[in-house]
Amino acid sequence: MAMIDKVLIANRGEIALRVLRACKELGIRTVAVHSQVDRDLMHVRLADESVCIGPNSATESYLNIPAIISAAEVTDSVGIHPGYGFLAENADFAEQVEKSGFTFIGPRAETIRLMGNKVSAIEAMVKAGVPTVPGSNGPINNDDERTLRIAREIGYPVIIKAASGGGGRGMQVVHSEAALLKGIQVTQSEAKNAFGDPTVYLEKYLERPRHVEVQVLADTHGNVIHLGDRDCSMQRRHQKVIEEAPAPNIDEEARQKTLKACVDACKEIGYVGAGTFEFLYQDGAFYFIEMNTRVQVEHPVSEMVTGVDIVREQLRIASGMPLQYSQDDITISGHAMECRINAEDPKTFVPSPGKVNHFHAPGGNGIRVDSHLYSGYTVPPYYDSLVAKLITWGDDREIARRRMKNALDELVVDGIKTNQPLHRNLVRDGGFKSVDFTIHYLEKLIRD
Repeated sequence: MAMIDKVLIANRGEIALRVLRACKELGIRTVAVHSQVDRDLMHVRLADESVCIGPNSATESYLNIPAIISAAEVTDSVGIHPGYGFLAENADFAEQVEKSGFTFIGPRAETIRLMGNKVSAIEAMVKAGVPTVPGSNGPINNDDERTLRIAREIGYPVIIKAASGGGGRGMQVVHSEAALLKGIQVTQSEAKNAFGDPTVYLEKYLERPRHVEVQVLADTHGNVIHLGDRDCSMQRRHQKVIEEAPAPNIDEEARQKTLKACVDACKEIGYVGAGTFEFLYQDGAFYFIEMNTRVQVEHPVSEMVTGVDIVREQLRIASGMPLQYSQDDITISGHAMECRINAEDPKTFVPSPGKVNHFHAPGGNGIRVDSHLYSGYTVPPYYDSLVAKLITWGDDREIARRRMKNALDELVVDGIKTNQPLHRNLVRDGGFKSVDFTIHYLEKLIRD
């Protein structure tokens, strides 16, 4: 089985650089595609070839499927790696890539479709024995009596969710029966406008959950392993801010049961590639919420505690090679944390694009920095504001936290505003230190 010998990286920023580095390690030639404003990105300069695929707006460049396929054709690329965001979980894109004769470095299109729709994803998980949030287990129809009965069985508060929703949109919490039917109508029309699909379903609204997720890898030979779990509870507007692995203070029996269930589910649905099962965790129980069918922003924390290079495994899996590891080879060693550094005002969270006059990355034992920044680089205003990820590893959580504190003090991003001050406060915060937090903790901290 031969390794894919040329990969087009259909993304930008730090993840594009991350994919490029993994390709270079494996001797794979690289093609960087970029918008006009992104010609100075670090990975564009380092790639073997680069192709401008359109103007600055993402719609005309990174989301432009024909332009990306054309770039793959003119450069004789073999595989296309979508990174995360943009087209990474677009089943039509995955299908188009394969139909055009290229290898999509990710799961099959039908798997992305299955997991992209929350209702079918939950049905698949129930069938595979993965614990799910009590809910309607399917869409809500026009039968008001049935809807009210389901909500009573679930128990208030309930949350109304759009089946095709994402990014925190198409959701509404209802605390009483009186508000339920109106809430459903509002969410249905919001969902139709935002996603073109008015389908909604009901779930129990957990009031004090943490966000815990499980990283899996599956090859084309039926082998599946998990790389443990991560805690991503530090969130603002459903966007993760700090992640860590393994998830601290988790009931060990519930954890092991859930890890095994995720592996079994992958076998059940014929999953291929890297993927993440996302759960809410409350009172010692896990509740599945969704599956991400791509590499995630926070994958480095799992890499740091397992020693497995997730992107390299994606490339090997896409080349048809079996996993290099069995589950017995995977041991969780120490603790890792990641802070997402965004180009934004640390108080108002307004994006802060502009020229980086000086960039200095922290160093030292157990410190990793994933960033495309360099002194003199200009952060454009058109895309996601993530500019760097600080990752620390330590023998235990406290050492990882102290190293993060030091790394944040050493990091210099001069010329633009970043959320570095927010991270500095967070890693010193009592609730964060003692793992006394839920997914609502950070928003409350900012409000107060």
